[in-house]
Amino acid sequence: MRIWKNPNFYLIVGLLVMAVLFYSSYQTYEQQSQIGLLENVLKGEPFKDKLMNVRFMYAGSEVSIQAKGYFSFVEFFIRKAAHFMTYFLLGGTFCLALFYKLKNIWWSAFFALLAAAGYAGMDEFHQMLTGGRTPLFQDVMLDAAGALTAILLVIVVTSIKKARR
Repeated sequence: MRIWKNPNFYLIVGLLVMAVLFYSSYQTYEQQSQIGLLENVLKGEPFKDKLMNVRFMYAGSEVSIQAKGYFSFVEFFIRKAAHFMTYFLLGGTFCLALFYKLKNIWWSAFFALLAAAGYAGMDEFHQMLTGGRTPLFQDVMLDAAGALTAILLVIVVTSIKKARR
């Protein structure tokens, strides 16, 4: 059996992602902050003039360069992309692990989404217990969207493969 068709491979990857998420939630904002790195890497504040008009609300707070400052604004997008991508990986690996076990893409997708979204909720609860962190329902929704995107991609790819046979 190829490693790519082994459900244990995807389960292990998913569990590793969960471990990384747990460790990340254990850290305070200050421990995770990349502002200093961004100040070094993005000297001269590139694209600032193009980003000055970007302004929206997230979890009741304005997100803009004016409200947050340039480096915090850029870090906001990096942090939210990290949320989306880690749960994309988690949802996709869980879906594939279940699919190769159950042989039913719809049940696999359903349970993978429940597991990923449930873990996102528990992750935000864990952040509530960590000092200097703010648990946000919006982050759970972003995480679930990442997982759902990967799951939909798995459904599309497996459907195409099945149709070709």
